[in-house]
Amino acid sequence: MASKPLVGAIDQGTSSSRFLVFNPKTAEIVVQHQVEILQKLPQAGWAEEDPKEILHSVIECIEKACDKLKQLKIDVSSIKAIGVSNQRETTIVWDKKTGLPLYNAILWLDLRTQSTAEKLINNAPNKNKNVLQEKTGLPISTYFSAVKLRWILDNVEKVRKAVAEGRALFGTVDCWLIWCLTGAQESGVHCTDVTNASRTMLFNIHTLKWDPDLCKFFDIPMSILPEVRSSSEIYGLMRCGTLAKVPISGCLGDQSAALVGQMCFKPGQSKNTYGTGCFLLSNIGEKPVISQHGLLTTLAYKMGKDKPAVYALEGSVAIGGAVVRWLRDNLHIISTAEEVEKLAASVGSSYGCYFVPAFSGLYAPYWDPTARGTICGLTQYTNRNHIAFAALEAVAFQTRESCSIPKGSPTKLLVARSNLNQCNSSLDI
Repeated sequence: MASKPLVGAIDQGTSSSRFLVFNPKTAEIVVQHQVEILQKLPQAGWAEEDPKEILHSVIECIEKACDKLKQLKIDVSSIKAIGVSNQRETTIVWDKKTGLPLYNAILWLDLRTQSTAEKLINNAPNKNKNVLQEKTGLPISTYFSAVKLRWILDNVEKVRKAVAEGRALFGTVDCWLIWCLTGAQESGVHCTDVTNASRTMLFNIHTLKWDPDLCKFFDIPMSILPEVRSSSEIYGLMRCGTLAKVPISGCLGDQSAALVGQMCFKPGQSKNTYGTGCFLLSNIGEKPVISQHGLLTTLAYKMGKDKPAVYALEGSVAIGGAVVRWLRDNLHIISTAEEVEKLAASVGSSYGCYFVPAFSGLYAPYWDPTARGTICGLTQYTNRNHIAFAALEAVAFQTRESCSIPKGSPTKLLVARSNLNQCNSSLDI
């Protein structure tokens, strides 16, 4: 009897890479494998990852997941298609001749571009950070790819040289992975999908194309940009490893993927995902709505070449689950991430202690890259349990703020999901 068809999913996030194999009819996960990614923090406010490590982690996850399938006596050839979900905005430039990155990936939460963003805002009419919002749905911010790419071009000589010589390619993480997995310098497909393109500030969310005026504003050469495709079509075939010749046939930025995964297909249906950051997305249908209250307008999905684009309003919070990692790795008041739940549950209140985890400035609705984190309200009574509670409470406060911002239509459904949900206290708060 032939094996039932299976689907593979690459999930490349800020903290780790995963490959999952699941039954498309039941959504049951058959096997999965996960590898943690090392973040590089070379200076205060800087956050990078090695694009080669990102790629190798994905390949390792694919191979290990395939090994697990074999152990279950399931034919690997049952995997008929592969989809990609990825951390958004993270910016990579590489050499199409050698296939090697020209600089580390600058992560979405990196703050080094603060002066670049300020310069761009100062050069805008009326020094308005929302001057491009009508076309992009986004404010000028350190968060988005165009500002990071402008910094790279201003500060990395070998990137400027590669651009001048026609060797440079730009892409977000999905684009880098698809290019590498479909053959790299031999046959790599240089493409991205609309959801990832809409996070660059170079993409017109109305025309669904790279916009020459936006590229001129940031002084970005259009020659280095990938082709923009829908979120559901065959981009190319895998050219390496056990899954060679399997088509890569879907791509969504991680938060759009979460919206789809929670089946929020109707206007007003919303999801809130707690990962490294915290992201509330609300489906607003086929017509983009530009928020006047600090929310982002973004592409939710486009399920095929001839299918309509669907949009979402987004409340982005830079530091969600990452606050737990900070308590563990920086403050050293917990030894494991799971321990924060026990500490918070033991007190049930912060007793007047407040935690503002503005490690990467403040995102929605303030968009203030100069904001910095603080812990206040400390007394002699305060201990690590109260700080742990205040940290979880801070995530809840930020979520509530995003939920309370007007979205143009009532929220009909709100689904919350992520690893932070394993902390019962986080949902109770």
